[in-house]
Amino acid sequence: MEHQPSSNPGRAINTQAPLVDTATPAPAPASHTTSPIPESLYREAMAKLQPVVVSGDILGYSYVREFWRGWKLKSIVLSCANIKLTSSSKLCDYRVVEHVDREEVLIPTLLSLGKELVARGKKGFVVGSGDWYARILSQHKDELAPYFVVPYIPFDLLNDITQKSRFYAICEELGIPYPHTWRISCADPAPHIPFDELHFPVIAKPANSAEYHYAEFEGKKKIFEVQTPQELQTIVTRLAASTYTNELLVQDFIPGDDDGLCSVTLFADEHSVCTLSCMARVALQDHDPVAIGNPVCMVQHRVEDVISNAKQFLQRVGYVGYANFDVKYDPRDGSYRFFEINTRPGRNTYYVSLAGHNFVEPQLYEFYLKPYVRAHTNDKHILARLEQSLPERTLTQPFLYTCVPWYVVARSLRDSELLKRVRSGFTSHHEHSPLFNRSDSLAHNFWAACTYWHSIVKYKRYLWDVRDRAQKSA
Repeated sequence: MEHQPSSNPGRAINTQAPLVDTATPAPAPASHTTSPIPESLYREAMAKLQPVVVSGDILGYSYVREFWRGWKLKSIVLSCANIKLTSSSKLCDYRVVEHVDREEVLIPTLLSLGKELVARGKKGFVVGSGDWYARILSQHKDELAPYFVVPYIPFDLLNDITQKSRFYAICEELGIPYPHTWRISCADPAPHIPFDELHFPVIAKPANSAEYHYAEFEGKKKIFEVQTPQELQTIVTRLAASTYTNELLVQDFIPGDDDGLCSVTLFADEHSVCTLSCMARVALQDHDPVAIGNPVCMVQHRVEDVISNAKQFLQRVGYVGYANFDVKYDPRDGSYRFFEINTRPGRNTYYVSLAGHNFVEPQLYEFYLKPYVRAHTNDKHILARLEQSLPERTLTQPFLYTCVPWYVVARSLRDSELLKRVRSGFTSHHEHSPLFNRSDSLAHNFWAACTYWHSIVKYKRYLWDVRDRAQKSA
């Protein structure tokens, strides 16, 4: 992979938690430099909007802060737990609803809330932060429509392309690189494992992450790096005995550390034309078994061939909205291999804001403002312009996105050139964390600091000690 040198590798590291909130200005109303929406209709529509965010995790808080930064809108947050990072925020109305991550609780809760909003003259705009939320909201889109804007693709399409086997079939059709993959049915009481075709180590992961979210079994991880046939057999046996009935995917292991991973975020309009594109290279991902695969440190990195492949995929399936692709660089042939699509903004989509554009704005424009204007004007000129795709925003502004302090990155990242780039981001004094926010309360920033610095304990347990033991046994 290409490495960009640090612009100033010699400056002292700022070891304090990053509290600066000046990375990007608030967007103009609905991107008025290119939008055909009249100012009066824009203000009328925004006065009626009520954001509702399901879950209080990092993406949930990213939504909260960007709704506030862009439009001074205070979000309602529904969460099944008291996540202090977000519940302590003064920018939202945080409500704990037991088991709200389950369909049978979430939908009645939203319908009840929706009726309250309509009585106040408001229109809800509901977003979730996990695959299972996107799935539930998409599935009930028509039922929720009288009360909420639901910015997700139709359920039939979502259910199709989030099956990883189907995703890889489309990649094969389009000539998009992906890892060599074997499928094991967990619905089979005696699943067949093609041991004679596998070369260990291999990667194992569920084909359907939304269903997998509810499965419970010993040793559960988001992704498994499997070293031996015996270890794979144990995983398959335990998974088959759980509530999970979909497939387990076993994949060729692509060599390289976390820094070979990339995140690709695109937004497509009603014509499946890409109107925003941004890409990041992962410097470090979470190594906690329940969160492994979640990037915690990223830098700007753009490869046009990768962006082009992602656009081609969205055009092929007729996609509208945010899509996030997980990709990894393969040093064996120089390709970037596509792992999966997330039919929603990824957990780390705040990096789009750091790259120069409030990540919430495309969703508001496409799913709320355009339909609102169409329902409230007969001006043929305005309506004709709404049919036209906006120019693509190709976000290339350098950024650092991090949820962990410099000490964690410096001790964990082994690529010296990439480490220089990350160091440069830490010394720049620009905003680089989704956690800290000067516009928010002291209590919020206290809990942000707790989350930020506690990562040292997690990395010692799940990465540094593991590496030390491996070196001693070598």
